[in-house]
Amino acid sequence: MEKPLPGWDAHSKMINYIRPSAIDVEKVDPEARHGAVLALIYPVDNIPHVALMLRNTYEGTHSGQVSFPGGKREQIDKDLIQTALREAHEEMNIRPEEVTVVGPLSKVYIPPSRFLVAPFVGYSQKRPNFKRDPLEVAEIIEAPLHIILEESSIKQKPIFVQVTNSELEVKYFDILGHTVWGATAMMLKELAEILTE
Repeated sequence: MEKPLPGWDAHSKMINYIRPSAIDVEKVDPEARHGAVLALIYPVDNIPHVALMLRNTYEGTHSGQVSFPGGKREQIDKDLIQTALREAHEEMNIRPEEVTVVGPLSKVYIPPSRFLVAPFVGYSQKRPNFKRDPLEVAEIIEAPLHIILEESSIKQKPIFVQVTNSELEVKYFDILGHTVWGATAMMLKELAEILTE
């Protein structure tokens, strides 16, 4: 991951509505909240997988959505990498000492919650002993990595988009029957482009 990141070039392929880029937001919204997520790659029977989670249904912006483990930076976190590792441990029992952080992906801004999210790619030599936090996670999704590399996995359907307060035709990844769209889809698309370079 030493080459320049694809960034917005990759992100924009998964959105067809106006959405501010993270670079623009950093310039104009100093009050944006900071968070981080972990895109963990690990083997299952020698096949690379990536760990995702289905969030519980609740009264909130990201209810019932698929995402990477992650969340808000806390005062105890020395940096955003530590935020990603801590949250992944809390939400999915991914042990930080078993993760090698490979590097960052491009930041993504999430308008409804005003979060500027820093994704980090990690690798584990073995499958984590997953255990979901029942308060936050409805299901742990172990997705074979090849799914995000296949163009046939990218589909489109009407989805309610909070930033426009309307239903739009939105691009998404169909991952094991789950609809993965928005910020997570943007991150996955960038990861896919890096892996296929």
